[in-house]
Amino acid sequence: MRAQDILARNNVQVRGAGERTMVFAHGFGCDQTMWKDVASAFEDDFRVVLFDYVGAGQSDLSAYDSARYGSLDGYAADVVEIGRALDLSGAIFVGHSVSAMIGALAQIEEPGMFTDLVMVGPSPRYIDDEGYTGGFSHAQIEELLEFLAENHLGWAATMGPTIMGNADRPELGERLTNSFCSTDPDIAREFAGVTFFSDNRDDLARVTARTLVLQCREDVIAPPCVGEYVHRNLPNSSFVMLDASGHCPNLSAPDEVIRAMRAFV
Repeated sequence: MRAQDILARNNVQVRGAGERTMVFAHGFGCDQTMWKDVASAFEDDFRVVLFDYVGAGQSDLSAYDSARYGSLDGYAADVVEIGRALDLSGAIFVGHSVSAMIGALAQIEEPGMFTDLVMVGPSPRYIDDEGYTGGFSHAQIEELLEFLAENHLGWAATMGPTIMGNADRPELGERLTNSFCSTDPDIAREFAGVTFFSDNRDDLARVTARTLVLQCREDVIAPPCVGEYVHRNLPNSSFVMLDASGHCPNLSAPDEVIRAMRAFV
């Protein structure tokens, strides 16, 4: 695929004037606009890249293929293709939620492309396992996905505020709900399954990038013990517990995220 086709497929937007590149990747049910408040703060010092995963935002929906995107590897392959199209080297990958693990997989595939990772609310496995707390039982995830399949809009209206947290700021939950509602229901269901049934714990040891793990003090999707697990199992990482709550500090506490990232980069 030609570079321009790859960039169009993922609605890649490039801004900023810095010599080094910072790539921002959104989480499930979102698109690149979720990074607006954070990404704009780095445009004076970095070349900033924003994109939508296939099936999200203004990406090319016709490019969606259930087989390719049947695992996080397919999304990581897209990240690598974007990186090659932009001739990236020594870049910083900033991934929210499931994108933290997608970024890890992309970095393992192309170590020189991304030499630094910022993981915001990462989880290598959402389901509890022997000796591991992911935050959900298998039955809870099955129930969550069944609800999504049966009533996409109802799921969005329920889960948006729950995932966002910050009940005293309902406009944040509404923003996330609207994002969930705008996602193609079939693609959302498949991406949710891929996300919540993934297990990337063994991949953490293979990440060579210097990594910053940003964890919210309260997070129903990726609780603090999960962020601490990620930090312990990455070869070269630092850990920052944000004062923010909820799973989307890029929306609820952008200034705090920016400060932590600036200190890291």
